[in-house]
Amino acid sequence: MPIAILDPFSGISGDMTLGALVDVGLDRAWLEQLPATLGMPDVTVQIKDVRRGEITCKKVDFGIPPQPHGRHIGEIRRIVAKSGAPDIVRARADEAFTAIANCEAAIHGTLPEKVHLHEVGAVDAILDVVGSIWGFHILGVTEVYCGAVALGDGTVHAAHGELPVPAPATLKLLEGIAVRPGPPGSGELVTPTGAALVRVLTRGVAPPAYVPMRSGFGAGTKDFVGRPNALRIVIAELADVVGQGNVRTLAMLTADIDDMTPEYIASAADSLREMGVLDVVLVPVTMKKGRLGTRVEVLCEPAQAAPVEEFLLASTTSIGVRRTIVERRALPRARHVVSLLGHEVAVKFVTRPDGSHSVKPEHDDVARVAKATSTPWQAIFRAAVEAAERASADWV
Repeated sequence: MPIAILDPFSGISGDMTLGALVDVGLDRAWLEQLPATLGMPDVTVQIKDVRRGEITCKKVDFGIPPQPHGRHIGEIRRIVAKSGAPDIVRARADEAFTAIANCEAAIHGTLPEKVHLHEVGAVDAILDVVGSIWGFHILGVTEVYCGAVALGDGTVHAAHGELPVPAPATLKLLEGIAVRPGPPGSGELVTPTGAALVRVLTRGVAPPAYVPMRSGFGAGTKDFVGRPNALRIVIAELADVVGQGNVRTLAMLTADIDDMTPEYIASAADSLREMGVLDVVLVPVTMKKGRLGTRVEVLCEPAQAAPVEEFLLASTTSIGVRRTIVERRALPRARHVVSLLGHEVAVKFVTRPDGSHSVKPEHDDVARVAKATSTPWQAIFRAAVEAAERASADWV
């Protein structure tokens, strides 16, 4: 199954993402109908070819008529819920809007439910977020990776006055993600929508080996002299030897804690997972003078090591973190979706060294469908495995 690699060498925004998706094969007719699908029939869509730094790119623009008011996150959730989008798309979109609201609330000292996306910006953000997440789903992309995000420089004028680039909420959305400043003189290159998409979709930097299948460019609004202002998306296949997996260099951060209650250690582990690390393990250990403690082991991309280390020192009682460079062999895996009782359940499809396959339904999806259908979770789990096994011949 294909993966996608974002190359934000000139930043990222929602419209740049949509343009690049069209350039790699997303049906433009589907995108043109997206506003009507989301209950916004008065919004128009224009998709055209433009040049950015001598590169032909797809540019997506929405024509948005005057809006009666802005929208809070609750109203946005209702719009997405009525869209008919697959469950996974709706869940990811909700995650993105929740992240935006939480970051804006933290910056402005208010509550997420009180964050107000104003008029045109709210409509634009809804179309960008839902369209991008749904677009990756339509293209069959199972995993998204991202290179270092170019932030731009200088300042930007916003509703709250002149702010440094990146804007505070944008930078907060990018916490734990590899970024770099510049290029010089570019101004703002990353929008909150683009940052939210990176946060909820990507799994870190690209794997060390992959086979590019096609690539495309989505144009930004600015047109710089001498360099392209665009986002590149590469659709690729992982370069694994079938059944053998690949070996990657990763960072392992370890902290031993004996003076923090288990509930707060578990909460810290959940926060680390939200940062997008690859794995978090809590191991019981015996420490000095026989004290019982917990070892927190975090596996992450090397570029994430510094922010993870800062988080461990700031959010736990640990006074020291060990950092080790490790190699991990990972078996080839893909994320597929099966349909059960009118709902979608994601399953992890793994290829074993002997060529056999195993499947495991995602717990959150099983629990969600079990609750929605008043069916025991064990029955949903078994049905998902059986449906995956029937469909597996098409996945190999």
